Amino acid sequence: MADISEAGRLAAAEQSGSIFEFYRSMNPQGRRTFWACTAGWTLDGMDFMLFPLAIGTLVTAMGTDAKTLGGIVSLTVLCSAAGGWLAGFLSDRIGRVRTMQITILLFSLGSLASALAQGVDQLTAARALLGVGFGGEAAVAAVTLSEVVLNKHRGRAMGFYQSSYAVGWGLAILIQAMTYSVLPVDQAWRVMFGIGALPALMIFFIRRNVKEPQLAVAARKEEPSVSFFRIFDRTNLRSTIVGSLLTIGAQGGFYALMTWVPQFLRTERKISILASTPYLIALIGGCFVGYVTGGWLSDKFGRRAVFLFFSAAAAASVYIYTHAALSDAEMLVLGFPLGFFAVGYYSALMACLNEMYPTRVRGAGVGFTYNAGRAVGGLFPFFVGALAATTTLSSAISIFALLSYGLVFLVALLFLRETKGVDLSI
Repeated sequence: MADISEAGRLAAAEQSGSIFEFYRSMNPQGRRTFWACTAGWTLDGMDFMLFPLAIGTLVTAMGTDAKTLGGIVSLTVLCSAAGGWLAGFLSDRIGRVRTMQITILLFSLGSLASALAQGVDQLTAARALLGVGFGGEAAVAAVTLSEVVLNKHRGRAMGFYQSSYAVGWGLAILIQAMTYSVLPVDQAWRVMFGIGALPALMIFFIRRNVKEPQLAVAARKEEPSVSFFRIFDRTNLRSTIVGSLLTIGAQGGFYALMTWVPQFLRTERKISILASTPYLIALIGGCFVGYVTGGWLSDKFGRRAVFLFFSAAAAASVYIYTHAALSDAEMLVLGFPLGFFAVGYYSALMACLNEMYPTRVRGAGVGFTYNAGRAVGGLFPFFVGALAATTTLSSAISIFALLSYGLVFLVALLFLRETKGVDLSI
């Protein structure tokens, strides 16, 4: 009877179009995996986004300038690329779950070291360490989740996984608001980064509750050793090139916009740190809904359709937000659609990258392509900061965001093959 009940549950799930059906179709172990992956990505996003929120304070506290701090953000993202490449390869060799624990420990230690930094050099080193763990966790958690969810629901599962980053960003803003409300500015930023060390506690939950996906276990038994360079062989090279170009555009647009929006609100819109909180919450709310909706739409209409629609809409939204003559009330309202369109393609991106590779090199393939985007797109915060020295910050943000979204649109239109519903066990 148990087998019949399980078969009936899966059959019903396969036929459902509900945005939540991916979760109903999971067994208890799959659900624990989902919560571990999404919680890890939530706290990962919280740790990373604490830094952009503190840029204005750090200029004074560290005796530096916006260009230097933008460079630290770019270095963090570049290190996250290296971390993603290494963690993806390790997940194919030593397991997804073990690698995920290592990456969470690294970004937690990086945040703690940031809180203790006494100068720009120490802060740079701390953020580099955080970046290695940040990039590794993102790639490995997404691969792990993709291997425990039904094929027809992968976009929706990735949508909710990606939406947890918006939750992490929201937590970062709440932490900023609380610390800056009760502590002097020169102490508040240190306490913020210190709180970012708490995700290390996640390791204990993962060790007790999350098991290695059976797809990965079976693949390692069949082929115990695999070369990282297989993602560049004849069968995988096209996926690696197209996936890398797609993520360069996706990551570049995100980092150019999200890193500098808080500073844009303060310098050009003259909105204080605490007063900017509602604007950022509106933006984050749009991101959350965009992630979830993008995943559902990618299961319904395909990955390519989502890339084309959201990249075009994001380009228009960024330009309006940074250049239109808007009142503060209109800026607040526009924050929601800006966030919605700016990230809606991410859910399709993570599903698509996982569907491009066979199981034995999926970790290495997703880790490389997703973080190739970070390696190049991660330079955009630095370029925005550098360009802002000769023009307005709003112009610098829009230039690099539009370049990025344009690349996503062209790659999806001209080179991407539809992968919706691909069976990862094949």
